[in-house]
Amino acid sequence: MTLNLQTGTENETLRTVSKRVPNITGELRNFALDMIKTMETEKGVGLAAPQVGRNIRMIICKLNPEGKNEVIVPMINPVIVDFSDEKELGEEGCLSLPETWGKVERSKNILFKFQNLKGSEQTLELEDFNARIVQHEIDHLDGILFTDKAIDIEKGKAPSGGEDGPHI
Repeated sequence: MTLNLQTGTENETLRTVSKRVPNITGELRNFALDMIKTMETEKGVGLAAPQVGRNIRMIICKLNPEGKNEVIVPMINPVIVDFSDEKELGEEGCLSLPETWGKVERSKNILFKFQNLKGSEQTLELEDFNARIVQHEIDHLDGILFTDKAIDIEKGKAPSGGEDGPHI
């Protein structure tokens, strides 16, 4: 089932810090599948539970988007344990802020932990756009929108001139 997106910079759900998921249930796994379907339908590369109305610490990330190693990873209770000192300024958009774009400085590399849908703890080290996706989605769990950090915010089509730029 496709879920309804929460939108707007003043949306209370998007501005609320999400609660830790205490245990992984069948209902949570089904919710993750609905989130994946929603992200795919909306042509995003990431989606956080608050974006579809639930303030729980769960995100869906499409890593290596458009590449041969593309993979969709549901992440429960993600926590970044290390950020690289090296930063990178990159263009971001968001499914919850349609047709809004801006440049955000983020760490180039991150090390983070999360639980998968079976409850096993995982550790990943990511770089470049994959690291940007995870940082953007974890911000959602803390009530932070990319526009809070962005410079050169623009409204309208994606900066590349295309209508389907990378919605994180």
